[in-house]
Amino acid sequence: QVQLVESGGGLVQPGGSLRLSCAASGFTFSSYDMNWYRQAPGKERELVAGISWKGLSTNYADSVKGRFTISRDNAKNMVWLQMNSLKPEDTAVYYCKAPRLAFWGQGTQVTVSS
Repeated sequence: QVQLVESGGGLVQPGGSLRLSCAASGFTFSSYDMNWYRQAPGKERELVAGISWKGLSTNYADSVKGRFTISRDNAKNMVWLQMNSLKPEDTAVYYCKAPRLAFWGQGTQVTVSS
């Protein structure tokens, strides 16, 4: 079955960096666009970044543009989110997901605080 396992979250100070990883299995990963989403306490889940199935096209929420970078390796069934210059408002649970599939992983918590 479809599995998405996010990792790499943690506690980081403002201005710091984290690299989130998502290991995918149970579907033909190389055929699917992939997105990263986040959900902060008391807020709706929001789209953070997306990457096309070949990795040739990316898009970002305005709030993270220039700070976050999404990438993928279809040979490894992996997608990453490099997060730099982190701000307290980036605190959330981060999820990866193929937008055409209904499955979510468990997410990974990112906390930005001094």
